[in-house]
Amino acid sequence: MKRALITGVTGQDGMYLAELLNDKGYEVFGLVQGQNNPKKDLLAQTHPYVKILSGNLLDLVSLIRAVSFCRPDEVYNLAAVSFVAYSWENARLTSDVTGGGVLNMLEAVRFHMDKTGEPVKFYQASSSEMFGKVQEVPQRESTLLWPRSPYGVAKVFGHYMTINYRESYGMHASSGILFNHESPRRGPEFVTRKVSMAVARIHKNLQNGLSLGNLDAKRDWGFAGDYVEAMWLMLQQPEADDYVISTGQTHSIRDLLDVAFDEIGVTDWNQMVRLDDQFKRPAEVDLLIGDSSKAREVLGWTPKVTFEELIRMMVRHDIAELER
Repeated sequence: MKRALITGVTGQDGMYLAELLNDKGYEVFGLVQGQNNPKKDLLAQTHPYVKILSGNLLDLVSLIRAVSFCRPDEVYNLAAVSFVAYSWENARLTSDVTGGGVLNMLEAVRFHMDKTGEPVKFYQASSSEMFGKVQEVPQRESTLLWPRSPYGVAKVFGHYMTINYRESYGMHASSGILFNHESPRRGPEFVTRKVSMAVARIHKNLQNGLSLGNLDAKRDWGFAGDYVEAMWLMLQQPEADDYVISTGQTHSIRDLLDVAFDEIGVTDWNQMVRLDDQFKRPAEVDLLIGDSSKAREVLGWTPKVTFEELIRMMVRHDIAELER
């Protein structure tokens, strides 16, 4: 039985990945920060097969202890301070966790390999936010990185550190440059879930509208459940490498609103959506669209859930949650 360690296991990607690995017969370990983490109890209820370990990306000793305990064949580093808007408010913490935390995880894995001689494959969750002020459309693995937020800068550090450990120590360390991926498990602070929850509440007459920032920003949105399969496929390859994971299609916030409101039978949402400058970024990323042809050719990976199916899935989920 293979063993896998997932950091960030309580996030949407961590939960979907844990399910995938469990279905494939893995023994799954999840790293959770803090003794009183409410997500820890939720994870224990929804994913009882995950063996929970305590650790913190800022505490190298705790990471070494966790890796030594579970002796993983594969490590998936998904943990990060992942909300882009928050990163301007807490640039230092974002940099330490999202950037420095990758270095700590790589060191913990390298220490374990040096000590035991056991090979470990490492996955780093890189981000399309690294492209920022895009220098090429669509973006691919070779596109120049020009991040436009502290989050993006931290992700670039982690991305290049993963490449450095691969080249310096021969580690099987791969990075998935994932474009925006959503699901009903997405946090309410992210725009897709903010919209789906608001539309559900409007449908149930619990609120009248919602406030958003830049409606013209465009993203390449996919389903998180599809994207975790790509993570796994990367670590099954004989050689480590970096891959863009995306749908290759771009949609604006306006497109998102069109589909979400159409799910509840509303064709004109303009009177329900207010523009609020507080939700605009200091430095906006206007257009992200990925070229995942390498992943399709090498990994045999393709996304299955379309943008429209994804948004409708999220709205239906949030309506069902309100009804429960």
